[in-house]
Amino acid sequence: MITALIVDDESDIRMLIRMIVETANNGLAVSGEAADGDEALQMWRSDHPVVVILDNRMPGLTGLEVAEQMLAEEPDQSIILFSAYLDTETINHASRIGIKRCLDKTRIDQLPGEMWALAKSA
Repeated sequence: MITALIVDDESDIRMLIRMIVETANNGLAVSGEAADGDEALQMWRSDHPVVVILDNRMPGLTGLEVAEQMLAEEPDQSIILFSAYLDTETINHASRIGIKRCLDKTRIDQLPGEMWALAKSA
């Protein structure tokens, strides 16, 4: 089972991601949802998801800051930075810290495929 932690400050986006992941099925499941970086880190430490689907622009910790903490503790953690604001600087920063995938929110239909690809490469 490929489990995912969904991290986004917008509840409607979290619900949409959950629906996409659960509808795709084929071994994909949502282990939890977090509305901010602190909640994400707490849930991540307790749930140990295979993939973290992480928004970047959130109140408090940014997605990149959350990812840095996760990857410092678990360098092999698969993370998809899922954001509407993916400029070259953000993508390069994500790559430097070890984020394996960046996906624009307009490409939500590609999320299950990205999860499967990450799980296979882990």
